[in-house]
Amino acid sequence: MQIDGLLLTESQLDNRLNKSVHEHRSGEFALLLAMLSHDALDFSQFHLPKTELTSSDVSESVLRKELGAGPSQPLAPEQFDMLIGQDNAFKLLQGGLSDIRLHHCLNPEPLNVRDDKLHVPLEVIDNCEPAVRKRFYEKNKPVERPQIDAAAFYDSLTDEAIHQPLHLATA
Repeated sequence: MQIDGLLLTESQLDNRLNKSVHEHRSGEFALLLAMLSHDALDFSQFHLPKTELTSSDVSESVLRKELGAGPSQPLAPEQFDMLIGQDNAFKLLQGGLSDIRLHHCLNPEPLNVRDDKLHVPLEVIDNCEPAVRKRFYEKNKPVERPQIDAAAFYDSLTDEAIHQPLHLATA
């Protein structure tokens, strides 16, 4: 048995692994497996032939039309809206869960009430470990440094009335 070059994938062996199993040559089978690359990225299934796309227009709207998908669900409304899903209770009394589901499929509501990528809900923060919560609160602590009027501060230091001892008025 002669193998030229570096042995990386099973496809380079053709049917030698199969023959060694059926002919009960376990030594050859073990040797062939040991010679294969151990890196998963070298496996044959990661080196399949690539096909080029025939249509250059693969936008979301075209794909939705081809697949027959409904309207996309927005992640958040354009404006802050706390009233998302407000009429679901009325729909539940009128038609039940199927009515709510149908309305949601035809007109999907946004998943969130605000369009802020940096906002983390409090229930998410409360589920974090204490060290993570502390790091989050320290990172997002509002900085409240009042601006100081340096000239007025210096004038107050040179004011004689401040340096006089406190006189208590006796009544």
